[in-house]
Amino acid sequence: MSSFFFSSPLDIDIVLDEADERQMVDVKLDKNRREKAPLYLDGESVKGAVTIRPKDGKRLEHTGIKVQFIGLIEMFFDRGNHYEFLSLGQELAAPGELQHPQTFPFNFKNVEKQYESYNGINVKLRYFIRVTVSRRMADVIREKDIWVYSYRIPPETNSSIKMDVGIEDCLHIEFEYSKSKYHLKDVIVGRIYFLLVRLKIKHMELSIIRRETTGVAPNQYNESETLVRFEIMDGSPSRGETIPIRLFLGGFDLTPTFREVNKKYSVRYYLSLVLIDEGPLNLHLPIPDSYTRRLDGNPSAIGVSPPPLGSRL
Repeated sequence: MSSFFFSSPLDIDIVLDEADERQMVDVKLDKNRREKAPLYLDGESVKGAVTIRPKDGKRLEHTGIKVQFIGLIEMFFDRGNHYEFLSLGQELAAPGELQHPQTFPFNFKNVEKQYESYNGINVKLRYFIRVTVSRRMADVIREKDIWVYSYRIPPETNSSIKMDVGIEDCLHIEFEYSKSKYHLKDVIVGRIYFLLVRLKIKHMELSIIRRETTGVAPNQYNESETLVRFEIMDGSPSRGETIPIRLFLGGFDLTPTFREVNKKYSVRYYLSLVLIDEGPLNLHLPIPDSYTRRLDGNPSAIGVSPPPLGSRL
């Protein structure tokens, strides 16, 4: 009886136009689940059709049918509040009855999608189609997600980067990168030059770290996630020694850098150099990077100013 009471009296199918031809994005939901979503761009129309089928051929009374295209930010630590930054609606049917399957086309033309889709640790930005069949007892609602990329034309200048990091009187390292802007399928080419070494270093690792900041002070949350870590040096270096860096970005799960998205969250990336010595010292030297999507379909990374000497992540 309980199952009958809560069962839906109808089925709703949402089919997007050109679904078979459109690029699909593999979206990570959690550690064990992934799903595919159709890719859309800023300014692109979102159109398709909604088919509603009453179950068992029964006559269904409704007080109206509508379709919406919604952009929404969900804060996982604040599940009671969702923030809509985009809401478009179309009426599909006036109040009446349904007894046989009916299909209703919809078209949201040239929709501005100002933010990129994102599924993070504490926040999710999603775009979706929502169909609502309004009824006196309880509405029937179905949703279908899409994924949005935002592309930007990279700046014309692309100078090299040099920076110094270290610990006063113990360690002095010079970083050099061949350029300051990278797309996410690019290769970071550079070198690490040891100017001063007074520590007995066992080995050195390079990591890519994503830092997600949600909310505003004093209710602000920071989460860091190490995406990859690999060893670039084994054994203690000598003064004047140079370690080459060649880091292929295409194999990592990177997104663009997001700054103050709708004043709700930011996402930043760091290259972190980890030096492990023979004693208890593990030194983390973060080098910040920022990422945007390039117009040709590949994201690009823009290096920014270095952290102060001896700073820790």
